Amino acid sequence: MTELSGKKIVILGLARQGKALAQFAAISGAHVTVSDLRTEEQLHQSIQELNGLEITYVLGEHPMNLLQGTDILAISGGISANAPLVQAARDQEIIITNDSHEFIQRSPATCIGITGSAGKTTTTALTGAMGEAAGRNTWIGGNIGRPLITEIEKIKSGDLVVQELSSFQLEIWQHSPPVAAVLNVTPNHLDRHQSMTAYSDAKANILRYQTTNDIAVLSADDPGAMAMASMVHGRLRLFSIKQPVSDGAYIKEGHIWLVNAPDKEQVVCPLNVIKLRGRHNLLNVCAAVTLADSVDIPTESMVEAIRSFQGVEHRLEWVATINGVQFVNDSIATAPERALAAIDSYDEPLILLAGGKDKNMIWDPWAQHVNQRVSHIILFGELAPFLAEKLEKHKQQGAVYAKYLIAKNLHEAVDLAADVAAAGDIVLLSPGGTSYDTYIDFAERGEHFRAIVKRRAQNFS
Repeated sequence: MTELSGKKIVILGLARQGKALAQFAAISGAHVTVSDLRTEEQLHQSIQELNGLEITYVLGEHPMNLLQGTDILAISGGISANAPLVQAARDQEIIITNDSHEFIQRSPATCIGITGSAGKTTTTALTGAMGEAAGRNTWIGGNIGRPLITEIEKIKSGDLVVQELSSFQLEIWQHSPPVAAVLNVTPNHLDRHQSMTAYSDAKANILRYQTTNDIAVLSADDPGAMAMASMVHGRLRLFSIKQPVSDGAYIKEGHIWLVNAPDKEQVVCPLNVIKLRGRHNLLNVCAAVTLADSVDIPTESMVEAIRSFQGVEHRLEWVATINGVQFVNDSIATAPERALAAIDSYDEPLILLAGGKDKNMIWDPWAQHVNQRVSHIILFGELAPFLAEKLEKHKQQGAVYAKYLIAKNLHEAVDLAADVAAAGDIVLLSPGGTSYDTYIDFAERGEHFRAIVKRRAQNFS
């Protein structure tokens, strides 16, 4: 752990994570410089929030002379670890870090770290809810909610920390949490990481620095996660919805079962108490059970949390039912595999809203399945023409295939979907692409969808 007092730290990016670290570093006595490509006018609110702290701002560029005399370079999630300035810092043997890395090294409480290509937020929130149900003072953060570095002084040794961790955060880590989960590893963020090898390698940092006293939790059903089993230094626990496991959680005979010692197997709860839809969410629940058990959360508290857990917004979130048509917000689906998981969560007739911006993903399996499963698809965003070509390519002679329409934007996509929907249908926003062609992030896209649908609902009420 690097002490910050008296050190010169340069922080790239003044978004949520950069702002949190700037505040912590300045209070800790570091000489803080923040550099962001945006202007002072664009960053006015963030700068105001840091008012009173000794921070130097270099805005509109990331000049190389930032590294002059610098001890530590901290990068926010939006800054690639391969950016020229970061590479130069590495060449000069300057310490490279980020807010979550600084937190994990300082936390006095037991930390659970959770990563994966999909399911991170749901698993993190549910695991945190299990801790709260057990009466543990539980801190939930990382890539979800707040950066916890600003709360470090309030966290006590008996507390529980549950962190969602993205590949963007993990790629520079040289420290691992004592309890760590890899839910799955499927193609994602290849525009940033350039290859599956680099992407998987970034995820693997959550396990790489564990000790023999630590616990690793992997999905027995996911080849990408299981490929990391050879890295585990301590106790390996598994979760599965397909097969029994010898240490961890699995599904059998309509129940979740937990094994936490040889010949010690118990039923946790029946599946019908789970409110979340989809096989992927059954996996998330099994992961949360295994993680909670790994930090001594009683089974009764797990069940209490499972029974009450309604899910997380923008993840198969029911928005409204209008004339018998359900509108569901799954804006979090920023990869085709995630959209396929959403599609497979429903038996009802589907009208799919898909599109956004691509990140060098493989779309052929998506197009094949959509053509067989979805009645209508409304395409929007930069991806729309490309996805239309994929759907045409994967039509099968004489087989059912999706009818598609192209919308100018999300508002028109909702209108077109409503025009073709009938009572009993589900209009599912599960784009498969990122939001960056139009929105700041998937949350803003989901909130816009929610607002459009609720206005439509009011008009029909």
